[in-house]
Amino acid sequence: MTGPKQPVAARSGRGGPDGTRVRAVRRGVPVPLLVPGLLAMAFLLVPLLALLVRAPWRSLPSQLTSTEVWQALQLSLVSATAATAVALVLGVPLAWLLARAEFPGRGLVRALVTLPLVLPPVVGGVALLLALGRNGVVGQWLDAWFGITLPFTTAGVVIAEAFVAMPFLVISVEGTLRAADPRYEEAATTLGASRFTAFRRVTLPLIAPGIAAGAVLAWARALGEFGATITFAGNFPGRTQTMPLAVYLALQNDPEAAVALSLILLAVSVAVLAGLRDRWMTGA
Repeated sequence: MTGPKQPVAARSGRGGPDGTRVRAVRRGVPVPLLVPGLLAMAFLLVPLLALLVRAPWRSLPSQLTSTEVWQALQLSLVSATAATAVALVLGVPLAWLLARAEFPGRGLVRALVTLPLVLPPVVGGVALLLALGRNGVVGQWLDAWFGITLPFTTAGVVIAEAFVAMPFLVISVEGTLRAADPRYEEAATTLGASRFTAFRRVTLPLIAPGIAAGAVLAWARALGEFGATITFAGNFPGRTQTMPLAVYLALQNDPEAAVALSLILLAVSVAVLAGLRDRWMTGA
């Protein structure tokens, strides 16, 4: 006769009836999963390792101290920071509306807000030109009324980067808001605080980690933006040429400079992942 069947909770590794966690027995990795997994790891890591192996380490200091590199680096840092500030000012209230407010078509609005995540960046640049160009839907009035021309300017770089980076912030903050307990806000309003005061004094401190993580992601995305920037703002050294654009240009004329610039962007990406290690890089 066979013994009693093992409880489902014990077999699955979930908590038992008494609330204690039952550890699942770790088994060997199946070969049909191990081989594709290792191939995927190699596919993702080998290009990065090749960048490090083929880097011109001896000439790297001179490459990184050139005027063109510093101009591109300075413009990238300034524009990415400004784009992140725009994303914070506009994206946090938008995330609150999506997470807390009830209005018709909220699901559609959420889908449209996240559309730049999957939209080809070049298409985003074309859309910005049609909207904010000198003859655009909105840009023609900006030019006629205020004399403001955004395409092919540094401000255009900031707008293009904010357009592609803001959804990262909105998704992060909205997820944090949905996880936060709304009863704290309700308690503050019952004590006489306005909705905005409750948001400023209660909600913001609660969701500060989510805002910080979203801001870091938005900044990193803005720093690496290429397609929308070159389409909407162009590639003018000292004015609109950011680091990714400088890499693209240097790859045609000076491959060693392109590798040096790529190393800077790689270092920034690693730093961003290190900053978000508590969110994404902790094991279960």
